[in-house]
Amino acid sequence: MEIKEEKNRFALINDDGIEAGEMTWSDAGPEIMIIDHTFVDPTYRGQKLAEKLVAAGVEKARRDNKKIIPLCPFAKKEFAEKPEYDDVLRK
Repeated sequence: MEIKEEKNRFALINDDGIEAGEMTWSDAGPEIMIIDHTFVDPTYRGQKLAEKLVAAGVEKARRDNKKIIPLCPFAKKEFAEKPEYDDVLRK
């Protein structure tokens, strides 16, 4: 699986080149990302791929010096369970 960054989204691409999931965000000004959607095709669930998509968003926020508002329920759960993401969480 490969995570490919596109405009305001990370696409999860399987070994056959088919999209298996995505995480999308919107920019709320130059310093804030709002994660609004995370999805993994049911065929690929249970492999922690959604977690990897959110982690990619966290790394992007760190690189770009942004804070994240996790509106997507899955991303919100990830932020609640992972204190290591506190540095990019918009409080």
